[in-house]
Amino acid sequence: MEKKLYTVIVYSENIAGMLNQVTAEFTRRQMNIETLNVSSSNVEGVHRYTISLWTTEWLIQRVTKRLEKKIDVLRAYYFTDNEIFMQEVALYKLSTPRLLENKQVSKIIRHNNARVIEINSAYTVVEKTGKTDAVLSLYKEFAAEQCVLQFVKSGRVAIVRDANVNLSENLFDEDVVRSKVRR
Repeated sequence: MEKKLYTVIVYSENIAGMLNQVTAEFTRRQMNIETLNVSSSNVEGVHRYTISLWTTEWLIQRVTKRLEKKIDVLRAYYFTDNEIFMQEVALYKLSTPRLLENKQVSKIIRHNNARVIEINSAYTVVEKTGKTDAVLSLYKEFAAEQCVLQFVKSGRVAIVRDANVNLSENLFDEDVVRSKVRR
């Protein structure tokens, strides 16, 4: 079976230990999480986990079903990249002296639509928002100019492309809640 990059979106109540429970489902099946982003959702008291990983459709279906069986998980969905809009944020800490002596670095920043968010005599912080390939490509360009002091990127944030889909709708559907209580 062919592996693809999937993005799993899980909604759960904001309860201590839920992150461990969610990631344990992937660990049990020796699935390596590529990115993980956890934040509050647009529904009060509900958190949203956005997880990306390479796996098969058969396995991602099984894990998603297992996640939904957890009493504190309200909903779990999985998507391929063509079904979602996704972005990552990256921060690059660059050597200011190197940036000033090498005009190519400034051109790289402008060419990649990156944004300078801080400059001082020792370092310059640059921010880039985009798809994974774009933020990693910018890192490689900076690294080639030997100016990178630090680099960090976030996990994915994603929304569904389909205009008729609202993932957070019906999170507390009574039929779903009752079926979970019976388990």
